[in-house]
Amino acid sequence: MEWYRKRLEELERAEPVYSVCGDDCAVCPRYLARTEEELRETAVFWYKAGWRDHVVTHEEIRCGGCGSRGTCSFMLLPCVRSHGVAACRDCPEHPCGKIGGMLARSEAKKARCRAACEDGAEFRMLCRAFYEKEQNLRDKPCRDQGMPPEE
Repeated sequence: MEWYRKRLEELERAEPVYSVCGDDCAVCPRYLARTEEELRETAVFWYKAGWRDHVVTHEEIRCGGCGSRGTCSFMLLPCVRSHGVAACRDCPEHPCGKIGGMLARSEAKKARCRAACEDGAEFRMLCRAFYEKEQNLRDKPCRDQGMPPEE
């Protein structure tokens, strides 16, 4: 994603913002993309990386943070809500089978993500965004990035 690679130096200094599952939203292309071109490039990359089975619409690729769509691909939002916690790491049952499954699914997609990247710097930033979940859930304090209350 050209727009993303142009921002890598800036993103290196970004203060982390962790999602429910441990992703770092501060460097997530879906969370950052705002223009039509950024959204298009991001949707194409998501397809190339195997995270979608087709190039999706701008509305589908745009992310406003946990809860902005009412669900997540790992189905963790309903779980954290039912446990009354802000993030998985705050749950007394953490780590659980859902976390293990999420980490395995995430790791299985890492090689295809690497192949879709233009260079190592882009891949390293995407690793920060998506492939440091386990460490982020274990070691880092979570900051609420806008999860709306349950309706």
